[in-house]
Amino acid sequence: MKYATFNESGEITGRYDSNVHASIPEGALELADSVWFSTMKENDGIWRLVEGEVVKQPFPIALPDYPALIADERYKREGVGITVEGSIIDTTRDGQALIAGAAVSAMLDPNYTCNWKTAAGFVQLNASQLVTIATAVRAHVQACFDRELTLLRAIEMGSYSDDMLTQGWPDSLPPPEPEPAPAAPQ
Repeated sequence: MKYATFNESGEITGRYDSNVHASIPEGALELADSVWFSTMKENDGIWRLVEGEVVKQPFPIALPDYPALIADERYKREGVGITVEGSIIDTTRDGQALIAGAAVSAMLDPNYTCNWKTAAGFVQLNASQLVTIATAVRAHVQACFDRELTLLRAIEMGSYSDDMLTQGWPDSLPPPEPEPAPAAPQ
């Protein structure tokens, strides 16, 4: 005879064969041989005790962790950089901190200037330019957080779709200019 024990959720906790096991736990349910063997071989679902019957149920479908996916996308978009007055500005967390610190110096001293490293090399920036850049960086980062919030609200309202994850983020760096085509042979 074949037996199985189950927990409070109906999940199998043990399988027993009276030909092999000297004692069968109290409360074990007797199973037909075919069901007992199926619970051991078939792994395309979860075998459970449901209303006194042993049945195979499909595995639960794991939904993506949409809030984490959205936060990851926001973090990537936040740090891609922006163009301000022709200079490509770093908007990673480190870049944000550096420009914020320079902007504080610019606000404390209107005559402040500094050499700032951009993607194209060093440029000299005055206090007004530093504040302009810091303001643009902050606006970009805030727009990324605002988009994240919009997507989280869409989840709450049940109107979120997967394609929304890559849409609606603030513009960042312009696309690279196409390389000139090679000259045709003469």
